[in-house]
Amino acid sequence: MLFSIALLIVAVVISLRIAPREKQEDAHVHGAGQIGLLAAVALFGVDYFTSYYYATGEMMHALHPYDLQKWGYIAAAIISIANIVFGVLYMYSLGIFNEGGGSYTASMRYLVPGLSLVVAVVLIQDYIFTIVVSALSGGDQLLSVLGQYGTNWFWHFLIGGILAAITWYLTIRGRGESARVVFSLLGIFVMLTLFMVGGLVYANLRGVSPVAAQETTHQVSIGQALFHLLTASMKGLVALTGLEAMSNGIQFVINDDAGIVKWGRNHFPKFQKIWDFYSGKAGIGRFVQTSFLFYGGLTTFILTFFAVRFNVFDGTLGRTLVGNLAYIGFTQFPGGEILFWVYQILAVALLSAASMTAFQDLQATEWRDVAIGELPEFIVYRNAQGTFTRSVTIGFVATIIIMLLVRGQTSVAVPFYGVGVFMPIMVMALAIRKHVLQHSIGRKRAWGAFAASFAAALAAVVFVGQIVGKWAEGGWMVLISFGVLVIAANAMLISPIGFREPKQIHRIVRDKARVKGAMASIVEWQSLKMQEYRYSLLIGIARFFELFGVHRPIRYEPPVIAGDYDHALHIDHPEAPSLLEQYLHQPEPKLGGAPQQTEPGIQEAF
Repeated sequence: MLFSIALLIVAVVISLRIAPREKQEDAHVHGAGQIGLLAAVALFGVDYFTSYYYATGEMMHALHPYDLQKWGYIAAAIISIANIVFGVLYMYSLGIFNEGGGSYTASMRYLVPGLSLVVAVVLIQDYIFTIVVSALSGGDQLLSVLGQYGTNWFWHFLIGGILAAITWYLTIRGRGESARVVFSLLGIFVMLTLFMVGGLVYANLRGVSPVAAQETTHQVSIGQALFHLLTASMKGLVALTGLEAMSNGIQFVINDDAGIVKWGRNHFPKFQKIWDFYSGKAGIGRFVQTSFLFYGGLTTFILTFFAVRFNVFDGTLGRTLVGNLAYIGFTQFPGGEILFWVYQILAVALLSAASMTAFQDLQATEWRDVAIGELPEFIVYRNAQGTFTRSVTIGFVATIIIMLLVRGQTSVAVPFYGVGVFMPIMVMALAIRKHVLQHSIGRKRAWGAFAASFAAALAAVVFVGQIVGKWAEGGWMVLISFGVLVIAANAMLISPIGFREPKQIHRIVRDKARVKGAMASIVEWQSLKMQEYRYSLLIGIARFFELFGVHRPIRYEPPVIAGDYDHALHIDHPEAPSLLEQYLHQPEPKLGGAPQQTEPGIQEAF
């Protein structure tokens, strides 16, 4: 017991010592509450890192009832390839779209505003379901400690709601404090996981017997087996949302070289290209996304191997897959039951903290959606800590409602969560392809376009595969919800709520959201482009009704033209004022128009 306690104390002390502490001078850079490398790893990586607790369990759950668990290695290989392809895509994209917005900004710049609108609403759905899945998974792990996993749905719902409430509160308090707490938890998680894997290796060498089969397996045909393999692969890919989260939230990262880059420039100048690639805020984002390249595939392979070796899966002995492996691994140490309990409780805390990634990105997305006219203006409110508190609170309320609707069942929510990830990834790949075709020449242009096209095709296949593979679990409902969201988004935009004129856009971006610099210029340009799209929709609707003999005069003035993206961003003159400045000081029109001006009459001589 003393050995296990000592290991735990060492892990806690080391994690607390290296956890980031927000400096006062970094607290409000341009009012954004920007963060450095370690904090970015914590806030934008925790969702991806904690997929370890549920992704492989979901994957194997689709295979072992049919005695197909050995096929899990094929699914793990598919997951590894997808991680690398999409990871490289997003690392490259940060050099182009380094002011935030992810695929939303990319599609607005290189594709069409209508597609950007679809991405915007899909991302909101994705982030809300990230909170739902993470919090419910945390409840699963807690009940797994007690051997009560999969019993009463109410306890899953209640625990998930409480965990979501805790992360809502921490998010409201600001990014600096949230990052320190989450990083400390991640540090403890990494060290304990290494201990657990060591225990599993030792148990394997000792010849510990696998758990006796507790379920009756069903025989399936080759075709059915391939379908279940597809389902397993799709379930194991759910955590790729971390890529879009980092790209979208790069606006909250400080624009400075990470400490390791500064050290590398001084000590290893011959690797200058590497340090340039990882420099600035885009470099910090790339560090986070580099960790995504191999983490998902590596952890999936490890968990798959030991799950097959010891015949444990979600539901075995009333525990989750990771819960079972943790018990086997830690009990190889003296007093390992303590480590098992701590590890499972840590899983609860981390899965809850994974919601913070989604809360951060809800903020990054929703204030932009307000500026373009997709959401009402009252949502934009930013407190002294730089947090958009109303966005966070609205997301939390929606989360609780969804948890109740799915009756606390993580597996019911997963299809909606996973599908929303890959449509934005596909859009990002298409935007990168167009960027490469416009700005590159020769072999670089050809290979770059091919790579982006391959990434787009793979994302499209996975997007469709998510729906098909989860059809029986609610995939068909995803199609309905997706269609409803797209229609509702366009309806909201063409309603009076969606109208935005330059002064209102400027007020939302510069005064209420308190955003400055290039990021503010980008959103102002996006807002004008969306108003152009809104006007085209209204004209299209009017012409449609004219086909049936309904003729109504056009009541809408043409919007302000957004113009060229590079001109609006002032890439050649960053100190230039807002592109909306020219519209802010025009005199207000008066009833009847401006008064007529007359010249003084000619005085006649007498």
